Amino acid sequence: MHFAAIIWKRFRRNRLSVLGTLVVATLLAAAILAPRISPYNPMKIDVHNVLSPPTLSHPFGTDDLGRDVLSRMIWGSRVSLKVGLLAVGLAITIGTFIGSLAGFYGGRTDQILMRFVDIMLAFPTFFLILAVIAILEPNIYNIMIIIGLTGWMDVSRLVRAEFLTLKERDFVVAARALGAGNLRLMFIHMLPNALAPVFVAATFGVAGAILTESGLSFLGLGVQPPDPSWGNILTTGKDNIEVAWWLSLFPGLAILVTVLSYNLVGEGLRDALDPRLWEAERR
Repeated sequence: MHFAAIIWKRFRRNRLSVLGTLVVATLLAAAILAPRISPYNPMKIDVHNVLSPPTLSHPFGTDDLGRDVLSRMIWGSRVSLKVGLLAVGLAITIGTFIGSLAGFYGGRTDQILMRFVDIMLAFPTFFLILAVIAILEPNIYNIMIIIGLTGWMDVSRLVRAEFLTLKERDFVVAARALGAGNLRLMFIHMLPNALAPVFVAATFGVAGAILTESGLSFLGLGVQPPDPSWGNILTTGKDNIEVAWWLSLFPGLAILVTVLSYNLVGEGLRDALDPRLWEAERR
């Protein structure tokens, strides 16, 4: 049986992970199709419908400027998609590169790189992001870069651990004996075999990046109005919590369900890719 088919067979045994995958796929589709499925212009102000509760015409109600909350949440899902994928993509790239170097070369190179990782881990990440955002202009691109630059450390340690075990395997020794250079050994022979935990870490990382972006936008340091974001919709809900409960409920549920779904997908991938569970099943 093909390797991908085996992984899918193991993954689909976890029904919660499959449900999480369906939710993530739905959110991705909503983000991509936002211009087509959004019932209203998310920027359109309607002074006659200020803080209108949920109705058939506005299922999620309106905000303090009369804008449709459902439309703003659909467009806000694009922010979550961009931040989650691009920020984690940057973190995975940096972490994989540093972890590969540390695990492959070992010795002093490993010590220097891992001490740098320890220094980065010693900083409280969210407060470091707040400090940098306070200096730079708060926009989505700066947020993506900063989250990526502060979220690669765990990936580097995972990749380093995989490389430390892989470099003693027979196929690596054989490739080296046939004259393969260090770069070929690292990125052609070893890296593809070290990516399983990286995929799992990436899935959890997307959830963390979405949560971080929402927190920054809630504090006014992320996506700036009038651009829609789940975090700044929550800010409007905080300011009108006594008269407009829907402004806090719906974006809060969206963040909760999205983060939970990505975590469920990560749990399923971790179990499906874990070779120890494969051995246990064979026994």
